[in-house]
Amino acid sequence: MAMAQGRGSAAQGFALGFLVLCLLLGADTAGAATYNVDWSFAAGSWPSGKTFRAGDVLVFSYNPAVHNVVAVDAGGYNSCRGSGATHTYTSGSDRVTLVPGTNYFICSLSGHCGLGMKMAVTAN
Repeated sequence: MAMAQGRGSAAQGFALGFLVLCLLLGADTAGAATYNVDWSFAAGSWPSGKTFRAGDVLVFSYNPAVHNVVAVDAGGYNSCRGSGATHTYTSGSDRVTLVPGTNYFICSLSGHCGLGMKMAVTAN
């Protein structure tokens, strides 16, 4: 009878440990904020005064017939070119999860980036 109790205790311990692990992993995700970005020619000033964390989500809203969102590196951001592009979004309602450091975004269509449709967001 002691063996059956031992196996039951081990299973309960495993289940409890698994539950605690799930709660700890979920706690970091639950702390993530979602920000709605009006992706427009004034987008560059949008992050001003906001504090971002890695894991936060930006939701870019725009008309996909005339804009896109391109995640680029610092060079692509500064030159308004898709160099170093990691992803191009085209849905008009794109969800992008921030990574640690500075996240750069441009619109690569019709010279829009040069007209101010670009944004740098730093996440801690």
